[in-house]
Amino acid sequence: MALAEIYDAGSRTKAACVGGVGLQTIRDWVLRFNAHGPEGLADHPAPGHPGKLNTAQREALAAMVESGPIPAIHGIVRWRLKDLAMWVWEEFRVSVSETTVSRILRALGYRKLSARPRHHAQAAGAVDSFKKLSPSAWTRSPARRASIATG
Repeated sequence: MALAEIYDAGSRTKAACVGGVGLQTIRDWVLRFNAHGPEGLADHPAPGHPGKLNTAQREALAAMVESGPIPAIHGIVRWRLKDLAMWVWEEFRVSVSETTVSRILRALGYRKLSARPRHHAQAAGAVDSFKKLSPSAWTRSPARRASIATG
């Protein structure tokens, strides 16, 4: 509505009142409309900083996660974010934090999985002996036939 007011030979001050915005906003809208047409008025997300790893490096990281570490070469039996950050540095000479590695892996569709913790002194059959089983007397009783009231 504000731009229509301007194109109908109205002042920018009147257009600002019609649009409910300030003069600077009207000026920005006019410049964007003149430069790009109506598409210029749509808000677009800011591009932001480029990623630290390019597409090829991300694919290499995904392949390394899929293949898993080789204990004789990497010296570990499972990947941690710290280990992957070190691998990225050794492979590409790009310094990334553990948080960045986590964000990249999450964007690639990977999720962190953890095993359920166990006490180091837990006996193998101890869990089964502590499980509570319902006595047979607690089973559900058979359905009763509803009595039909005669009236």
